[in-house]
Amino acid sequence: MEYQDSQPVAGPAASPVPSPVASPVDGLPALAGTGRTVISEAAVAKVAGIAARAVPGVYSLGSGPSRALGAIRDAVGSADHGAGVRVEVGETQVAVDIDLVAVYGTPLQTLADQIRAAVYSAVEELVGLEVIEVNIEINDVYVPGPAKPAVAGEVRPVREAIQ
Repeated sequence: MEYQDSQPVAGPAASPVPSPVASPVDGLPALAGTGRTVISEAAVAKVAGIAARAVPGVYSLGSGPSRALGAIRDAVGSADHGAGVRVEVGETQVAVDIDLVAVYGTPLQTLADQIRAAVYSAVEELVGLEVIEVNIEINDVYVPGPAKPAVAGEVRPVREAIQ
């Protein structure tokens, strides 16, 4: 589903030329009511995904299979910022579902609340839609492995550059 920003049609008493309105971005005049804006679900999902990943304590987004696919994408230098995020977009509202893996030691309820606040803020500010709910499913907890101790005096062979 896509969000479409439609303006009401002017009646016969309205002027045929729209009046210029100052643009908040660059100060240049912009015409009010001269088109429509379509924001796809993929764009909203990316905004929500980036906001969720920015919260400390989030290890990754997505379920097992989507994380495996994400690891392959990372290996080839690509990233899917919308992985693990599903959205339903209406004309003026959006609902967001997020699957994630948390870092061990992070209080999970607090983490969910912080993610919810970050997603509400980012989507409402950047996309301009009202967020009606953010559902969070914590699928797993990442436990880092033991740190590898450095071996004193370990010498690695130096390779010469191939010319």
